Amino acid sequence: MPGIIEEALVAYTYVGVWIGMSAGVILYNKYILTVFGFPFPVALTMMHMAFCSALAFVLVRVLGVVKGINMSRETYIAKIVPIAGLFAVVLWMGNTAYVYLSVAFIQMVKALMPCVVYTVGCVFKVETYKKETMMNMAVIALGVGIASYGELNFNLTGFMLLMGSIACEAVRIVSIQMLLTSADIKLNSVTTLYYVSPACFVFLLAPFAFIEAPRFASGAEDVNLNPVVLGSNAALAFALNISVYLLIGKTSALTMNVAGVIKDWMLIFISSVMFDAPISSLQLWGYLLAFAAVCYYNYQKYLERVAAEAAKGAGGKAVKLDDREASGGIEMTKQITVNGNAVPNSKP
Repeated sequence: MPGIIEEALVAYTYVGVWIGMSAGVILYNKYILTVFGFPFPVALTMMHMAFCSALAFVLVRVLGVVKGINMSRETYIAKIVPIAGLFAVVLWMGNTAYVYLSVAFIQMVKALMPCVVYTVGCVFKVETYKKETMMNMAVIALGVGIASYGELNFNLTGFMLLMGSIACEAVRIVSIQMLLTSADIKLNSVTTLYYVSPACFVFLLAPFAFIEAPRFASGAEDVNLNPVVLGSNAALAFALNISVYLLIGKTSALTMNVAGVIKDWMLIFISSVMFDAPISSLQLWGYLLAFAAVCYYNYQKYLERVAAEAAKGAGGKAVKLDDREASGGIEMTKQITVNGNAVPNSKP
């Protein structure tokens, strides 16, 4: 019994650390982009990618703390580079949306992620179309629509950027399933940083050069370049990825789902107070409807995974769920991303 209690305490400590860091990255990024005086989301993301790439290289190649994988140049270009390109667009649009929209509203709209992922998955034949599931997706969309209608500080530019980010993220998730699974490539959060972040940094050079670099060069804006603030922000983003890496080995996907829900509600109310972003009652009711539908969807997915594991066990090919997740398998990567916590998690 003491061993079980100690294991539970360790697991929930990791959950608490992950919730705190995930919420901290989002709020810190929002502060830097809208209050601190550094309104350059692409440049901020590039700093994250450079910082995470360097530390991931040290962990994988220098210290050997995390084991890398053997990957040819051809495989890297064919499998990793397309995913990095999509992720660059996701980060660019998603982080820019924080300049125009409140954190609370963005977290509400992110409830659409399972809906968009399922739809894209059906188009690419990765998911099986089910009428009941699509009806559930329609309820999620309705709830987000009500929340959007009730948003008091709605901004069309920010909303379109956010929707573009969500759409590209859905395509990225499906691409991960199609490209990496077919090549039998297993990436955890640290090795994902090692392989994806450098390519993502290169892709981000284009929007930075055409959109933000001219603003830097003009000197028209009073830019705050405090290295302590920007450096600690990048370090926190990297620490978040490490917490994901540790958490995956200690908990199940269901626990991650529950923790993600707690984090979202915390962010909605804390950010509303911190950044003086009022939330209407209609907005809350709409999000509550979408939230209930997402919870039901996650529960159904959990039952499907349990049934699949039971079927494998009955056939003499049992696969322990926690071991599969700890290996950094695609299913866990998809699960984390669906709940708005993309891996690598340098974005809000």
